[in-house]
Formats: sequence, C-alpha cells, structure tokens
Amino acid sequence: MFDHFLWSVVVVPPLAVLVVRLLDDRIAPARAAAVIAWSAVTVAVTSMLNLLLLAAHALAQVPAIGRRFGWSAAVVAADTAGVEWVPWLSVALLVGGLIAVIRRWRQQRRVLAMVPARGTGDLVMLPDTAPRAFAVPGHPGHVVVTTGMRGLLTDPQFEALLAHENAHLAEHHHRLARVTELAVAAHPALWWVGGHVDYLIERAADEHAAARLGNRRTLAHAIGRAALAGAGSPSAAALHAAVPGGVVPRRVAHLLRPQPVAAPRAAVLLPVLVALSSVLWTGEATLDLVELLHSALR
Repeated sequence: MFDHFLWSVVVVPPLAVLVVRLLDDRIAPARAAAVIAWSAVTVAVTSMLNLLLLAAHALAQVPAIGRRFGWSAAVVAADTAGVEWVPWLSVALLVGGLIAVIRRWRQQRRVLAMVPARGTGDLVMLPDTAPRAFAVPGHPGHVVVTTGMRGLLTDPQFEALLAHENAHLAEHHHRLARVTELAVAAHPALWWVGGHVDYLIERAADEHAAARLGNRRTLAHAIGRAALAGAGSPSAAALHAAVPGGVVPRRVAHLLRPQPVAAPRAAVLLPVLVALSSVLWTGEATLDLVELLHSALR
C-alpha cells in the first residue's frame, strides 16, 4: 500500500498546486475558484482516506488485534516490508490532520459569531472610524460598512464597493473559502492553493460588480482607495470579504488592462483530473486492504 500513500498523500497535493499555477489567470475567475476549491477538497479528503486506510493497516499488524479478528498480523505486516514506518507515520498524520481540521472549523464558527448582527436592511452601517467593509453570509446575508469606509469613497465608488460585497453573497463565495480552508488544514501542502482561491474569489466578485456597474475604472479606484485606507478587521479577513492588500495590484491591473488570452476551456479539467486520479487510487487502496485482510485470515 506504500504506492497509494506515495501518490495520494505525497505526490498529488503538490501536483495540484503546480497545475493551478500553470493555469494562473488564464481561466474565468468564478469558474476557476469553484473548480480549484472543490478539487482541493477532493485531494484533501482522499489523502485523509489513504491515511485512514494505512492507519487501519498499522492497527491490523498488532498481534492482539489480529487474534481478536482472526487474521495473521505477520501476514499484514509483510505487506509493508521495507517501509514499516509508513503505516505508523500515517497514524500520526491522520490524527494531526483531524485535529487541524477540527480547530479550523471551530475557528470559522467563532468568526461567524463575531460579526455584527443584521439590522433592518441588507446594509449595516457601523459607527467606526476604521475603514472596513465586508460581507456576512446568512439567510439572507448582509453587507457591513463602517462610517470610516463610507467617508473615504465617492458615491459611485461606494456603489462599486457594495456591488463587490453583494457579489460575494450572491455567489456564496464564503462556502468556497471555508471548504478550501478546511482542505488546507487537512493537508498543508495545499496552502498555496488556499491563498489562490481567496484571490480568485475576490477577482470573481470584481468581475461580477464590474459587469453590473458597467464601469471597471470606478471599481478599480474603489478597490485601491479601500486597500490604501488600511487592513480589514479580523472578522472580515477570516470571512474572505475584506480586500487583501497583497493581491490588490493584480486585481486593479485586471480591471484596467485588456484580459490575457484565455486557456482552452478544457484546461479547467486539469485540476479535476488530478483530483479524480487520487479518488481512483484511494478506491484501489481500499480494495487492496480488504484483499490483504482476507488473505491474512487463518
């Protein structure tokens, strides 16, 4: 089963990162965000499943467990001869991954509890001099803007800001952000993919808002002014609705310059194929473990 560990746990996650880098800014951001996010989730889940199978393999090597279920622990152990450390390493990685996912999920819940409650409309204005604006998901969601942010923007720029934040709500971007965060927690090698999904989500909201407004330059100016005003609040950043300073120049450039030549539509399937390869490999690993335990029965 070492080959399954090697492919799904060691090779596929960085391979997914490489594929995403090759497609950088060559696919429509909304489509790319969804495909890459769910591909990352698939890669993370299959990686964890492979660790679970190898952890079961490790436990099956324990003589007491073998006697309890009627199989030869020695036969099971012989399957990983030469790489005996892999099943036990998988136990540690599985436990660590599960703890990281649970911690991240709890953090997400705390962040959602921090955000302001909805007022009487879709827009909540907070009396705060700090320039902040973010979308709060819910049923329905709403946009929170501080008086400090409102005072920085002209009326057209404020309309552009609202269009951007409302795009986050309309497209349910918080779901993509949250599941990608959990995928990264499960497998840290996906860290760059997580940051790229954040960027694509912001780009998708930019494009949605620009199409609604019909004025890309006004939106670009609003993004730049909001970014220069200062970093977002902890709750806004964790909700992936604040403007992240590190990618602002790229976002503004995309709004103001002609778009690059798009990759062929089939290119979007590349991260999907990488993820599916891990699914197939995980299925084979499951069958291999079942066959191994069956052959080890006394």
